[in-house]
Amino acid sequence: MPENDRLNGCLDEIELDFVEREATPRLLMKLDIQLHLAGLSRSNTVSIVELFGVNRARSTVHNWVHKAELQPESGRNPDHVAVDETVIQLNNEQYWLYAAADPETNELRYTRLEPTTNSVIAQTFFAELREKHDDDNAVFLVDGSHSLKDACRRHGLNFRYENNGNRNSIERVFREIKRRTTSFSNCFSNAEADTAENWLRSFSFAWNQRI
Repeated sequence: MPENDRLNGCLDEIELDFVEREATPRLLMKLDIQLHLAGLSRSNTVSIVELFGVNRARSTVHNWVHKAELQPESGRNPDHVAVDETVIQLNNEQYWLYAAADPETNELRYTRLEPTTNSVIAQTFFAELREKHDDDNAVFLVDGSHSLKDACRRHGLNFRYENNGNRNSIERVFREIKRRTTSFSNCFSNAEADTAENWLRSFSFAWNQRI
């Protein structure tokens, strides 16, 4: 998908309730948040507000994204939900990213970052996914992961093994996440896991806005 398409999104969806005495106009703050989550580095996003005569540090953009606490909203109830787990790097350590996506729209429904992977974590991921979305009637598309299959069984969810097909949606999401975390590693440099997880929720919000 062209990079410009990632700029599509409704700035009105970005809430700035955390702002008290911020000198930067709110529209510029929303624009910088949207641009950064769409793919621009923090250096490039601060250069955007400089065009409007406002000078801000790169760390300021990071703080805006973090404090905005963006996350994907509950949407329609899809017939199928693709779930998967993959490894990403954080401070030279490996973390496991769990994610669920609507294969028809490519919309991210939920993400969770964990230091390891096992059946208990997979069950917790599904419990939180079910709490956020009413997906109990959906067919969950899983690959060969035994922990994801076991979690579906324990939650009484209908699931189907699928290595390609509709599951390609979540693979595309994972590729984009890995591209972003590799290209803009400064987002994760010396970051704690909860900070990275907050960034990933913000990324999910921006990803869904551009669909």
